[in-house]
Amino acid sequence: MLFIPRYSRFAYELKSMTEIITPDKENNKYQRAISGLKFLRNVNIYRTLKVFLSRRHKGICLLYGKATFEADKTARMTVNNGVFQFNRSWTKKNPFPSMLTLDENARLEVNGDFRIFSGSRVLVWVNSTLILGSGYINNNLILSCYDRIEIGHDVAISENVCIRDSDNHDILNSGHVKTQPVKIGNHVWIGTNVIVLKGVVIGDGAVIAAGSVVNKDIPPHCLAGGVPAKILKEFIEWK
Repeated sequence: MLFIPRYSRFAYELKSMTEIITPDKENNKYQRAISGLKFLRNVNIYRTLKVFLSRRHKGICLLYGKATFEADKTARMTVNNGVFQFNRSWTKKNPFPSMLTLDENARLEVNGDFRIFSGSRVLVWVNSTLILGSGYINNNLILSCYDRIEIGHDVAISENVCIRDSDNHDILNSGHVKTQPVKIGNHVWIGTNVIVLKGVVIGDGAVIAAGSVVNKDIPPHCLAGGVPAKILKEFIEWK
């Protein structure tokens, strides 16, 4: 009986997401409603409800296919002003699962509509914070958060991308800093097979070329590429 109010809220929120709204050319509510009906088709209802009914979650998180969600009793996930879709796929019979793990006192905050596609591993470790804005990350993401990783709004991140804020090991007698926060700004495009390492800030509107290793800050509205990534062009715009 204790779960009934939470289940009712879940049903209400899903209904509100998928209502057919009168077409509105200015804000595209009608198109978003139709899209909502489509993306609900492949939701894993059992696992989504399991996450929703837990006391470690607030907001709407939809798990697809064979996605797994594991959270310590002290961890928290909050979804604000949108829907977090995890393990989305481009095809109906995609066999690749994704894993989302929140360790002790970990925090995951989603502040808009955000999609992470299949084959991904998202690990938020002890006392760390992952903040997601809006946009998507394509297949086979590897994200390991040991301190703080922040990803902004309207991002487009391609497949096989690795984002880490820690080296996990110390280099002795060198002044080496093992862990530093990562921040990816708004409207950032990151190409396939990119690696983003600790301590990096990628500015708003930047583009990172495929195959790059980003180990230093990238200014806003710059095209960067290479190993390590260097500025290739400034004052760019993309859509």
